[in-house]
Amino acid sequence: MNEALPDVPEVRVVGLPQLTSGFDLVERLDLPMHLKVHGPLEPMGGEQLAQLSERINLKGRGGAGFPFHKKLRSVAEAAIKRGVRPVVVVNGSEDEPACRKDTVLINRAPHLILDGALLCAEAMGARTLVIGVTRESTQRSMEAALAERGLSNGRRSALRARVQRNPVRMVTGAAASLIRSIDGGPAIPPGRKVSASRSGVGGAPTLLSNAETFAQLAIAARIGPERYGNTGLYDEPGTVMLTVSGAVARPMVIEVPTGVPLRYVLQLAGAPPVPQGVLTGGYHGKWIDAATVDEATVSRNSLQQVGGSLGAGAILPISQDTCPLGESLRVAQWLAEESAGQCGPCYLGLPAAARGLEDILNGGGPAALEAVKQVAKNVKRRGACSHPDGSAMFLESTVKAFTDDLAAHVLGNGCGRPVEGVLPLFEGGRAPTGIPGGGGEENGPSRQKIFVDWTLCRGHGLCADILPEVFQLGADGFPTVAQAEVPRFAEAKAVRAVRRCPALALRIEEDTRAQPPSSRTNLPVLSQGRGRRALGR
Repeated sequence: MNEALPDVPEVRVVGLPQLTSGFDLVERLDLPMHLKVHGPLEPMGGEQLAQLSERINLKGRGGAGFPFHKKLRSVAEAAIKRGVRPVVVVNGSEDEPACRKDTVLINRAPHLILDGALLCAEAMGARTLVIGVTRESTQRSMEAALAERGLSNGRRSALRARVQRNPVRMVTGAAASLIRSIDGGPAIPPGRKVSASRSGVGGAPTLLSNAETFAQLAIAARIGPERYGNTGLYDEPGTVMLTVSGAVARPMVIEVPTGVPLRYVLQLAGAPPVPQGVLTGGYHGKWIDAATVDEATVSRNSLQQVGGSLGAGAILPISQDTCPLGESLRVAQWLAEESAGQCGPCYLGLPAAARGLEDILNGGGPAALEAVKQVAKNVKRRGACSHPDGSAMFLESTVKAFTDDLAAHVLGNGCGRPVEGVLPLFEGGRAPTGIPGGGGEENGPSRQKIFVDWTLCRGHGLCADILPEVFQLGADGFPTVAQAEVPRFAEAKAVRAVRRCPALALRIEEDTRAQPPSSRTNLPVLSQGRGRRALGR
């Protein structure tokens, strides 16, 4: 079984190092060593930074790939229009088990990231800088870097800078989750999609980007767009940081110029000569097959053209000796567990998709396959964040990439290969605070069950609107479940759903088994026909 990756795995470089300059000299570049290796950095105006970002075609390196110059201009324009100071946020919340590139940069070259962030803060007149992390090692390294620069969160500081540490969960890396946690809330998406460039931390326009993005900006600001463009491809210049793991002899983080053949990167890590498939972009990414690997180069456009994804920069080959559907099932189950549990497509849809994939492996036949396809289709573009979309993309790619194995499981007795567990996952049932299901007053075991009385239900659909954590509507317009546990954080909404059901078809019962007797509380027990009188209108 593949063990979890360390925070700082082996680091390699192809060609001349840029982001990893100095890594051969010391384990961590403190401020004096950083200046020796990279030299000083002169301030730049906001439009200068935007033009530089545009000329080097800098895009966010966290997965979405949004053009940085557009984000920079949007934040600056919003701040000027509203007459407020913007906020700069570095997202170093690298919470995928297969990703370590940002963690490596924060642990070994934190000042390069700060260079880019401080350039932006000074250019736009920001007075607040926050670095979001999720690991003890990254928190320690970045706090030390701030101290080395004399930066603090003191009220009298010209620039208030601090580190925001959140739990290691997939959803905490979302921009909206990080902003919400900085404002003092839980590190989960707020349930509505608002542009951080217009309204982010404290309601102020916020420039939020991935740690590697800021580091790339710092390199370009030092060497200029012409020299930066001499490395890599014409339309995607520079280097890319990748995390290579899975069925490899040497898991590593590697800095490579864009345009390097993907096959060469896999060889450096000791991947199988003919992998059965390669997962590109991480667990919100896409599979490509062995034949396609030879066509792909390390670039966003090249990987998209062959059906892959650069995404978060994770590359994971698997060998011919393992069941690809079984490997994907492990990831699908983990993705389902990482849900914030606050919107139905994610909270219900992802576990349903994982169960459907498991049914396929257990001989569920064509019906199981169709069910997986339908669930994956239904969860897309319906969540409070990108987690259900990315998870659905992974599932659809799995079904598309491994057609022979799929046919063996759907139409026969399976592929006959074991599941080796080569795709890294976090071990143990972590339950961080601030995440539904992970401790705190609103988390823990469910205390209620909600029931649908089919003799009364008329398919009005209000239950799915009020309580999407529990109810989804099927193709016929009726709820897809007859009974379900209610998450602790959604208990008030469950009561509201019972009260507002026009057909009085819902009831709640207390699940006394979920708690010890000393902690049980008197919860409303509602049955159909009495809900409105018991609770009032």
